[in-house]
This record gives sequence, C-alpha cells and structure tokens, in this order.
Amino acid sequence: MGPTRAQFIQYAPAALAVASATAGPWSALAAAAAGAGAWAAGASVTALRSLIACGITATGCGIAAHQTLTSGMSPLFALGLAVPAGAAALAHHRNTAGELPSLPATTSQGQSCQEQLITAWWKEFISGPTQTEGRKLIQAGAVLAHLALDAGDAQVSFTGIITLPQGQQVRVKAADIAAVYQIPVSQVEMGDPKHYAPNALPVTVHLTTPSAAPEIAAACAPTTPEQLWAAYVGVPEGAMPGTTLALTRYDGPLDWEGIATRDRKAIGTVNLQDLAGNLDLESIQIALAPGDKPSQMGVRVMKEHALMHGTMLSTVVDELAMDSRGYIRLGTYIDNRAALVPLAQPGSGARHLYLVGGSRSGKSGCLEQILLSAHRSRIAVILASPQAGTIAGARLAAHCGDGLDDAMGALRLAYAMMLDREARYRSPAFPFTDPLTLIVIDEAHMLLSVSSPYHAEAKAIVEQLTRRSLKRGIGVVLATQTPLAEDLGNSTIIRSQLLIGGGAIFLRCAKGQGSLVGANALEGAEGIDLSRIPSSWPGQYAKVADRDMSGLDAAAPARPEDGTFGLGYLLTPGSQAVQFRSLHLDVAPVSLAGDMPPVAVEDCQAWRHREAITHTPMVDQRGKNLVGSLADLFTKTQQGPVALPQQPHTDPAGPAGSSDGQELIKPRILELLRQQSIPMTAETIARKLGTSAKNIKPRLSELKKRDEVTNENGLWRAA
Repeated sequence: MGPTRAQFIQYAPAALAVASATAGPWSALAAAAAGAGAWAAGASVTALRSLIACGITATGCGIAAHQTLTSGMSPLFALGLAVPAGAAALAHHRNTAGELPSLPATTSQGQSCQEQLITAWWKEFISGPTQTEGRKLIQAGAVLAHLALDAGDAQVSFTGIITLPQGQQVRVKAADIAAVYQIPVSQVEMGDPKHYAPNALPVTVHLTTPSAAPEIAAACAPTTPEQLWAAYVGVPEGAMPGTTLALTRYDGPLDWEGIATRDRKAIGTVNLQDLAGNLDLESIQIALAPGDKPSQMGVRVMKEHALMHGTMLSTVVDELAMDSRGYIRLGTYIDNRAALVPLAQPGSGARHLYLVGGSRSGKSGCLEQILLSAHRSRIAVILASPQAGTIAGARLAAHCGDGLDDAMGALRLAYAMMLDREARYRSPAFPFTDPLTLIVIDEAHMLLSVSSPYHAEAKAIVEQLTRRSLKRGIGVVLATQTPLAEDLGNSTIIRSQLLIGGGAIFLRCAKGQGSLVGANALEGAEGIDLSRIPSSWPGQYAKVADRDMSGLDAAAPARPEDGTFGLGYLLTPGSQAVQFRSLHLDVAPVSLAGDMPPVAVEDCQAWRHREAITHTPMVDQRGKNLVGSLADLFTKTQQGPVALPQQPHTDPAGPAGSSDGQELIKPRILELLRQQSIPMTAETIARKLGTSAKNIKPRLSELKKRDEVTNENGLWRAA
C-alpha cells in the first residue's frame, strides 16, 4: 500500500533533495511535478506554501551538491550542502505535523465549506478514518449523521446525531467534543442517554456564542428600577434570572410597580429573600403577584407597606355576613381589594377552611372573625378548643369543648351529627332544612399529633369529616401552628381534603416551621416560607431617645402598626396565594354579635344524646375500627364504661370507690391534685386512684366547670 497523502506532503522535500543530488538539474522538473501533485491532492494553502518553499531550498542544495561532486571537488563540500537541505525538510515536517486535515477532494452533495470542515474534524479525531498515522480515535465508527449548521451574525452552532451500528453504545463525551473543536465544555449539549437508543445520541455544539453584555461601569451605576433589575435580578446568579422589568407605576425609587417577564419560559418559584437582597430592600417591602401567564410576575416595591395601617373591623361590619356566593370578608389584599373566603357553596353544601399561624401571628383573631361571621350568617358552630380559654368568641358557639378532653368530646359530637344527617338525608342533594354547621378546631395539633392521647381517634374522625361532611352542610375550620405534616397526625388526607374543599390562610410561623416547599408544597403557594414574614414593620423600632418611659399603658389598645399580626397569604380555590392582612380587631368581635343567641343545632338524636356521645370513644382500645353508623354509636354509648380489674397500689388516696359511689371520686381527685406539686394527665390520675381514665375524665370535666381544677395542654392541676 502506497504512502498516505499526509506522508507524501511531509516527506516530499527530503526525497527531492536526494533526487537532486543524484539526478542533477533535471530534478527541478520533479520538484515542480511534486508541487503540482500536492496542489492536486488538495493540500491546504499553508501546507502548499511550506512545500514550495522547502522544496525549492532542498532542490537547490541538491543541484549544488551534484555540481560539486561532478567537478571533482572534495565530497565534504557536498556533505555541507546537505545541512540546509535537511533543515528545510525538518521545518516543513514541523509545519505540516500540526496541520489540520484538509478537506477531501470530493465533497458530499449539499454540504457547505463549513459543514465539510466540521465533518473533517469529526472524522480525523473522533470517528475516523484519520489521516494521521498513529492517532488514537475517541470512538471509531461514531459518525456524525444528520448534520445541520446554524450560522448567524452572533453565533455559529451545529446539531447532529452520533450514530453507531446496532449493538454498540455511544461513548463520546461532551468533553471530548469540546477538546476537538477547542471550545468550553459548557458549549456542548448532549441528549440524555436514558431517552434515546444506545447507538444514537443527539448533540448540539455552539462553536461561537454571542458576546456577553458589558458590565455596568462604576461611573454609570444603575439607578432606575429597570437598571437595578438588569444588573442584579435578571442576571444568571440573580433571584429571577433571564427576566426583564417593565414599570407600570413609578412614584420614587422605593414606591413602584412593574411586571417581570421571562421570554417564553416560566419564571417558577421566586425566593423573596434573594430578591430583597438583590434590590437592597427588606423582604416586607416587596410583594409578588403571579400573573395569568407563567412567564410573568407582578412586582411591587413599597416604602411603607400597603397593609401596615390595616382595615378596621368596625368599618366593614356590613361585609362580615355571608354573601349570596357563600363568601365572607376576612381582610384586605395587598392591592386594597377585599379578601374573601368561602364558608358555603350555594346549592352544594358547606366549605372547609385551613388556617396556619404561629404565636402572635393573628390566628386567634381570624378565628374570632370567623365565629362572628358565622353568627351573623346564622351558621351553627361546634367549637373544639384544646387549649382552654383562648377563643374570646366561644360564647357564640352552640357547643364548646374547652380543654383537651372536652375538645375531643366536641369532635365526637360533630362526627355524630354527620352520621345523624346521613341517616336522615339519604339523598346527597342540598339544601337541607337543618342549618349550615361549622366545626371549628383550634390548636388541632394538640389532638392530631402522635404525642396526643387522642391521636388515633381524632385523626380518624377528622379524616372522615373532611371527606364526607360537606354534602351534609357541615364544614371544618381547622387551625394549627405550622403547615408540617406532624401537626395533622402525618395524615395526607386531612390537608388535601381541606384544600380541595375550601380555602387556606397562611400566617407567620416560627423559624424553620413555615416552609411550603418540598413535602409541604401546596399548589398555588409554591415556594412561600411563612417563617420569613417579619414580626414587625420596617422602621417601627423606636429609638431610645424617643421611648416613653412612663410605664405600661394597660388600657391602650394595640395598633395595627405595632406588629404584623394578621399579615400572611390567602389561598382560595383555583387561584394563587396572594398577600393579605386580616381585619384589625379595633373592637371585640363578640360586641358586634348583638343580642341574638348562638345559632342552635337542629334537634336530632345525636344532639339530644350529646352528653353521652362526648364521653364515648368512637374507636376500639387499639385506636381502630371507627364507629360507622348512628345505630352502632348509640349501642356503644349504652354499653357504659367497662369495669377494669383493680390494680394494687400504695397510694395514700386509697382504692377507688364502687360504681354506686362515683361521686366520691371527685373529692379524692381534688385531694390528689392538691397533694401533688406537678400537674398530671387524666391517665396518671386514674392510675393513682386505681380506676380507668374513662371514669376519671367526666369527673374532671365537671370539676373544671366548677373552676375547681384547670386544664392546660391536657395537664390537670388544682385551681
């Protein structure tokens, strides 16, 4: 097999020098023929120039050496002429050793010169056949098929499919391609092998990219909102990369509104803290409002927060009652629109409401507003408040379970009311003759969390209520301190049913407990972190010199500027969460209830037997098998307490009395609580008195009504 084209081009001058020394001047014709042959072989301009220059030098030295030998001079002179000829040949070899392969003489039909060059590089270094002896290919046979070139004024790129015969797998990497075309690896995009056949993989290579926009010089620092956005927010490392800002209102550098747009791409979740950092503001000064298009986001920057001064409850009394659509006024949105939440759906039934808020977030105020609105809308309320004495509007409820045990009893009653209505109304049609009813559960985590003594029963009841009660005109208003699954007993059913069946209110939470991302993510409230809502407004910390040191004014009412209580996000069905603030309670909601008595629940079997129902567990001793019908529930209430064997003990309180002397247990409970220095649960009291908790809990509830004992978080102590 003859020499390759590259070998011919590289070693031709040396051959010419030898030929000239032996053949004489006639070798000049051979040199010309070699140059013509190299040109015909398709050598590049650089290789052709090197070949001509080195060929002339080598041929001249060869002719001079031939003349020296024929004239009879010393052969040493002829040998000396070989030095420049050899140097010329070596220089030509170096010039052509790193030369890129030239284009083939015959090109593919329809390929431009650029496409031919791209293909030549690919064959030389990646797939073969190579024109350089000894070159190690990246993957022999990995041809670039379906080549398409995109050449513009600002950039040049090409796409293709790396193709191999059946049974082989593509092993070409982005780094290999970047090394061949001498570009950064970031300019090579390869398809995901999981989505394509093993022997075919698409690739896109950006040979040149648009030049980066020049950085803003210090002398021309950004001043307008658009410039600040372009310099800090829309850059790749900003809070909203790839976005531009168009102002819709401008009243100063700290008071403007605009729309952020990303070209044909969704903006996605925005980190409010990062955005505030980019704009050198506090997070409370910025409000975001998702638009109808995922590529747009409304932005508002406020020198003074629009909701800082609040909306007074006394000014919107007429809007508290439920309207014809079933909505009530709960507060004000950031754009000054009335914030409405649904309590009922005309012709269908009631609605649920999910309320999240930590300490001093305004959660109790929201519940008091809801109780007042229900009262004015003639909706009956069953209130379960495990933390006794925390709801000022409790007297507006038809039934109030105050304290952990009584709150569990209220849940049992609510479940019994649902079973009663299901038994009386076989058809799911609404409305009924019975009033709409709300089951308001405050501090629900005290009943639902796994640490609660009523965890299994409460979880089973609330799951069934949220699933089945709406069609029976019974809605659930559930309030808890965090959106974490632990607060709902790790039940995914409860939260999903609450959100499907109504709205959600999200107020400030403790640090690390308010993130609505990951496992706690909610559709419409993506990326919100409730713990980042500040507890006070910017600039409201008084200077020491301005402080009034005369002492606490106990009679002074709290002002809306004193804190951000009630500030949060409202999520209504089918919408995005929007920043709002609940109404400021400038007057006690109970004072607006008038002289009307609480709305009564219908007179039915469940209501008439409420005393027995509230003290009857609705699950078995394992916490399973929830009572499924009203008849089974009444059978369970008639069975009465199960007699448990007496446990021997040495407690000074002595053994429990007989069943006909249950009234004697009350003095012994009081004596035990007064003797102990620490509060105790009902189970601990029952164990010390040698009886069951089922016998102790009703007695404790009776003592609590007489203010002889107190209950705090399920722990009892003498008053």
